[in-house]
Amino acid sequence: MPFLDRLQRWAGDRPDGTAVVVAGQRLSWEELRDTAAALVPDTPAVTVLSEENSLHFAAAFAAAVAGERQCAVLDPTWPQQLQDSIRERIRKTVVTAPVAAPVADRADGPELVDGRPDAPFLIGLTSGTTSVPKAFSRSRRSWQLSFDASVEFFGLHADDKTLAPGPLAASLNLYALAECLYAGSEFHTLARFDVGDVHAAVSHDGITRLVLVPTMLRILSERGLSGGVDASGIRSIICAGSKLDARTLEAARRWAPNATIFEYYGASELSFVSGAGLPPGQQPDQRGTGIGTPFPGVEIRILDAGGVQLPDGTDGNICVRSGMVSDGYLWGDDGQALQSFDGWHTVGDQGYLEGGTLHMLGRRSDMIITAGTNVYPHEVELALASVPGVAAAVAAGLADELRGQKVVAGIVPSHGGVTATQLKAGVDDVLSRNKRPLEYFALAELPLTDRGKLSRELLLDWIARNDPRIRRLG
Repeated sequence: MPFLDRLQRWAGDRPDGTAVVVAGQRLSWEELRDTAAALVPDTPAVTVLSEENSLHFAAAFAAAVAGERQCAVLDPTWPQQLQDSIRERIRKTVVTAPVAAPVADRADGPELVDGRPDAPFLIGLTSGTTSVPKAFSRSRRSWQLSFDASVEFFGLHADDKTLAPGPLAASLNLYALAECLYAGSEFHTLARFDVGDVHAAVSHDGITRLVLVPTMLRILSERGLSGGVDASGIRSIICAGSKLDARTLEAARRWAPNATIFEYYGASELSFVSGAGLPPGQQPDQRGTGIGTPFPGVEIRILDAGGVQLPDGTDGNICVRSGMVSDGYLWGDDGQALQSFDGWHTVGDQGYLEGGTLHMLGRRSDMIITAGTNVYPHEVELALASVPGVAAAVAAGLADELRGQKVVAGIVPSHGGVTATQLKAGVDDVLSRNKRPLEYFALAELPLTDRGKLSRELLLDWIARNDPRIRRLG
């Protein structure tokens, strides 16, 4: 089961309690159950949802995974041609079980129940705006195990009010919705991300828990501090998508002083891998590249390209063994995106283990090879984020005749400006010579994917096109 049996339970135990709130509009547990149940008879074996955040989305998603049904969630901002292509691939690729006839004597509606644990229910998609993204399949059991692990790790309680202000089409927020339905905890989101609306919800709706990416946390914290927005009622902040830099962590700690700040590493195909929580008042250790210890139910090994286990401190493929791993790709598998070594799975992310802590270095495909040295952009970005005057940073490898590639970095300045000389001085003691950027650019904004993640490819495109959002620093 993912969450429908639990939804039935909460609707019976506390029918009038709030289940979902979207932009101030509310559905109780009973209303959510009944609305979803009414949609089930007309819901096909495979549903493709492409909607903005709404109460209807929450109910339609519940109906779309009822029984043996499967659901794919598309970003509604993707071009229509891309969406049509995905729909056609699903039609040709996905094997479906027959949808049973409605059961007339169920008071709560036909078939609003969970299907078999080993049956697929979710067609996950990697992000993309131009090319067709890869698609993978998840079983109900994989999400139930993920729910049990995350509820335990993050300490989610029935009296929590979770706000995930990003699009429900993104896996981080879709999972947060389903996790709250599973745990019987109130879920909030917005029609679209807006700093003022998030602050209003935190101030007036009793939000106790935030789920978001670091770029959102940074802007909410800094503007919340300058605007006097009270976030003392937030008990936990869950961040994913990239490593929390020191500046974002410091701002979040001051803005939400009573929150435990969690960050975790995971992948859509693997689910949770490792994580760490910083309780209120506790000073962080040297942040570096550490991303916590294994999640409940997860084992981690570092393996080389041949599947041989590497010793502590040696970087290689981050490989996991858990029941939360997806069932593999429906299409787009090039043999490299999700690999398996005798039951140990990897998406090609590189890192190392040291004293039980996983250190995340980045994607193998992002690695910069300059003058024979392997450089992970993630290391460079963390170093730059600690330099005074830097609000955010992104690094990439630019083609270079002498070195093969050279490290370049884009900087979003904080208050005032920052010079290339200041940036060079700031990383001299942190990065070895070959890892230091050779060129710096001031950015008007971060180059981000449609899901809010750093896009190094977009940075290189801006440089090549001399985009107006980028300016070379002397």
